[in-house]
Amino acid sequence: MRKILALLLGLGACASPPATVAESKPPAAIATTNVPAVSSDLMRALEPYQAVKGASFGDWLPDGRGLVFSRRAGSTSQLHIAHYGGAVEQLTRFDEPVGGGAVAAGWNVIFSMSAGGDENNQIWRMNLHDRKPQRLTDGTSRHQLMAMNRAKTLAVVGVNRRGARETDLFVMDLATGGLDPLLETRGQSWSAADWSPDDRKILLLHYVSANESYPHVMDVTTRKVTPIPIPGGGKASHDAFAFASNDAVYLSSDAGREFQTLARVDLATMRYTWLTEDIPWDVDAIDVDGDRAVFVANHDGASRVYLLEAGRRTTVDLPLALVGGIELTGQKLAFTLSAPDAPSDVATIESGRLVRWKLSDVAGLDASRFVVPERHSVASFDGTTVPFYVYRPLRAGKAPVIFNIHGGPEGQYRPSFGGLTQYYVSELGCAVIGPNVRGSSGYGKTYLAADNAEKREDSVKDIGAILDWIAKQPDLDASRVCVTGGSYGGYMVLASLVHYGDRLRAGVDIVGIANFTTFLKTTSAYRQDLRRAEYGDERDPKMQAVFERISPSNHAEKITSALLVAHGRNDPRVPFGEAQLIASKAKGPVWTVYAANEGHGFGKKENRDYLNAATVLFFREFLLK
Repeated sequence: MRKILALLLGLGACASPPATVAESKPPAAIATTNVPAVSSDLMRALEPYQAVKGASFGDWLPDGRGLVFSRRAGSTSQLHIAHYGGAVEQLTRFDEPVGGGAVAAGWNVIFSMSAGGDENNQIWRMNLHDRKPQRLTDGTSRHQLMAMNRAKTLAVVGVNRRGARETDLFVMDLATGGLDPLLETRGQSWSAADWSPDDRKILLLHYVSANESYPHVMDVTTRKVTPIPIPGGGKASHDAFAFASNDAVYLSSDAGREFQTLARVDLATMRYTWLTEDIPWDVDAIDVDGDRAVFVANHDGASRVYLLEAGRRTTVDLPLALVGGIELTGQKLAFTLSAPDAPSDVATIESGRLVRWKLSDVAGLDASRFVVPERHSVASFDGTTVPFYVYRPLRAGKAPVIFNIHGGPEGQYRPSFGGLTQYYVSELGCAVIGPNVRGSSGYGKTYLAADNAEKREDSVKDIGAILDWIAKQPDLDASRVCVTGGSYGGYMVLASLVHYGDRLRAGVDIVGIANFTTFLKTTSAYRQDLRRAEYGDERDPKMQAVFERISPSNHAEKITSALLVAHGRNDPRVPFGEAQLIASKAKGPVWTVYAANEGHGFGKKENRDYLNAATVLFFREFLLK
C-alpha cells in the first residue's frame, strides 16, 4: 500500500529549506471553513480506495445475450451494457448520476436523473439502436419510476404536478411519454409494486410508516381499488410484493407476527397461506416468473436466497453477502451481490452455477487484506439486546474506534463493502463499528418501533452501552472514539456528542438533523407527513415539548468535542439550514464542508473524494493523536 509521505526537514546550517507539500484544491463547488489544506500525497494515498468501482444489475437485454448494469464512469454512476463474452459498453454519459436501467419494449432503456442532488427526477429513454437519450417528462415536476407492465410498454409513475405535497400515480406510455391518470393520492404515499401476468391488475401499497402500510389491488380498466385485508385487522407492515398469478399475490407481512413473513394471498377469497413461518427473519424481496419464484430473507443483516417451485422451497447456495435487484427470467436468476470483502458486482445463476460477471474493480488493492466484520451484541440500559458489527484492524495494539451509524432511522447497518471503511482499518489502524440501535429494521417490529416519538433518545443510550463494551475490550482504545453518520445517523452523531461528549473525541455529521422542529417544518412538503409518522408531529404541543428536549441544537453548549459538518446546499430531505444551525452553535472546534451542487449526500466523485480526505485530516487531528 502507498503510505502518506512524511515531511522531511533539513538539519544543520547547510540544510536545504523545508520541502513544500503540494496541495490538492477543493472542487469548485465545495466551500469550507477551518479545514486545513489537503495534500496531494493524502489524495494519492486515498485514491485506490476511492477508485474502487461496484456494479449493480439493471435488466436483461431482450435477446438474452447481455445485460444492463450501473457503474461509476468518471464522476457519477452511469449505465453500461455487458455482453456474454466480456465486452462492456458505456450507454449514458451525463454529468449527473443516472438511476434505473430497465429495458422496455423496442430495445428502449428507461432511466431517471435529477440535477445537483435536488431529487426532482425526470424520466429518460434511450434506444439501444441509435443511443440517443430523450427526456420523456416535463422537466419541472418530480417523477418516480415504479412498476413496468409485463409487455414492457407501460410503467406506473408518481408525479407531483398538482402540487409539492401531491404525488399522484399515472400510467406512462414508454414509447411517447404520455401520462394517463391512475390514482389521485390526496397527499398520501402510494406506490406500485407489480402488474399481473395479463397486465389487467396492479399491486399497490399505501405506505404510512415503517410500522404501517396497506396492500391493494387495482383493476386497470375500471380503476377500482380493492384492499387486501390484514389478517386479524389492525396495523401491519408489508415489504416484498409480486403477483403469483392473475388471481393471487405474494407479499410479506408482520401481521400477527414479529417478522415480515411471506404469504400467498388468493385474491378471490383473500385467504393467506403463510410460507416462511419457520424463518425468523424478514423476507424483503421477491420475484416471480411463471410458476417459479425467488425470494430473499434478511438473516441478521446478510441475505439468504430461496427458490419456490412446484410447492417446494430450496436454498440457493451463495456466499455471505447482500443480494439486491433480483430478477428471475426462465432458468436464469440475476442480482447484485455485495460481500463485506468485495465490492458489489453483477451475479447470475445459470444451470445451477453461480457466475460473477467481474464488472467491479478493486483499483489494484490487495483484496486479501480486506477485513470482514464480526457480529457482536450488548445488553443496553433496559436489557434490550443491541447488535453491531466490528471491523478490527490487522495490526496489533489498542485501536482507535470509529462508529458508523446508519440513517433511516428505520434503516439497518448491513455488512457490505466500503472502500473508506477498509482504508480506516488497513491504513489508519482503526476499528470500525456499525451499530444497529433500537429503531433499526431487520430485528422484528417490536425493535423497529422501540425508538418512536418520545422514546427517541433510548437509541442514543444504546450507543452508550456499546461505549461500555469498548472499554472492556483489550484491543480497543476507549480514550480514542469518534462517531460518524449521515441523515438520521447525523442526528445520532450530534445526540451522542451531547450525551457522551466526555467519552467521544469527535463527530462527523453528514446531512444530519440538528433540530426536529425546524427539520419537519422545512423538509420537502411531500415528505412531511411521512416523517411525522416516524418522528412525531411538531404541531402537537406534547411532541413539540419532546423535540425541544431532545434536539441537539438546543443543547449545543454540550458539544465541546470536535465536529465536522458536511452538507449539500440543495438537500430536499434534510435542508441545508440544519447544518448551518449546528455549526454556528457547537462549542468545540468545527470544520465545515458544503457543496453547492449536491443534495442529500455527496453523489459526485470529486466532491466525495475531497470530503473523505478532509475527514481523514479531521481524524488525524482529533482522533489519532
